[in-house]
Amino acid sequence: MADLAGQVAARYRDVSRTERGFIRGKLKGDPAVAALLGLGAARPFGRVVDLGCGRGQLAIALLLAGAADKATGLDIDTAKIGVARAAAEGLAARFEVADLADATIPPCDTLLMIDVLLQLPLPAQDGLLGRIAASGAGRIAIRAFDPERGWRSALGFGMERVRRLLGGDRGLAGAVAPRPLPEIAAPLAAAGYRVAITPCWAGTPLPNVLLVAERS
Repeated sequence: MADLAGQVAARYRDVSRTERGFIRGKLKGDPAVAALLGLGAARPFGRVVDLGCGRGQLAIALLLAGAADKATGLDIDTAKIGVARAAAEGLAARFEVADLADATIPPCDTLLMIDVLLQLPLPAQDGLLGRIAASGAGRIAIRAFDPERGWRSALGFGMERVRRLLGGDRGLAGAVAPRPLPEIAAPLAAAGYRVAITPCWAGTPLPNVLLVAERS
């Protein structure tokens, strides 16, 4: 679809020009978006649940691109959920306020979680990964921060800490707790998923990887 990022951003009529520009830039420049659109083009996602959906731009992009049939987004930020609901008017999407530390995961075919896990304390991560593994989703895609990528990880730690100080995501209430990738993959593998991990940092200096788990 030509200029998908622009079409998504145009739906955000109730936000500032700066925020609309951020949404468009995020969709155009984030390697995770391109990776997920590629996965969805190869095999559509069906019913999608996006954990930590923020303003909902990823879910809306997947719907407009025909990569998903329905989308549900969960996020702790009430203001962002309000923005997502307004932008998704007329689409098969719903967005709900939820704390991922204890939220129930709705039934879905595909579960997405992008750049969320490291924001939670380790015990909350354990609980969430357990619920994800038990969700019954046919496919799970998690973009995670790999703490074992040398200089990329060191730079990523520094940037995440600065973002917290500046109020990004949950600000000082958010954690910076990336964990080794085998610890993320283990509960999924134990639940019968085949897990593949590939770099997801194209064009950036960050240590992001995409973990894709599918039913064996």
